Amino acid sequence: MRPQELDTLLETIPDVRDGLTRTERIILYVLYETQRELNGRNVPTVMLYGRVVEHVNISEAELHVYLDRLGVQG
Repeated sequence: MRPQELDTLLETIPDVRDGLTRTERIILYVLYETQRELNGRNVPTVMLYGRVVEHVNISEAELHVYLDRLGVQG
């Protein structure tokens, strides 16, 4: 198995501890950090997307799917 295939596989398999994928965990972490930075205020989706893309290569539509799955209300 090539390294790229392994990375793709690891992206899609949920972690046994909490059921989150690596991408979901990154989104939640970035959301938490940004919300702390904004003193608890809501984080605009565009701001969140810009920061998440620094860590994971996803489209804006994919981010919305992840946010819906995580129960983040906009």
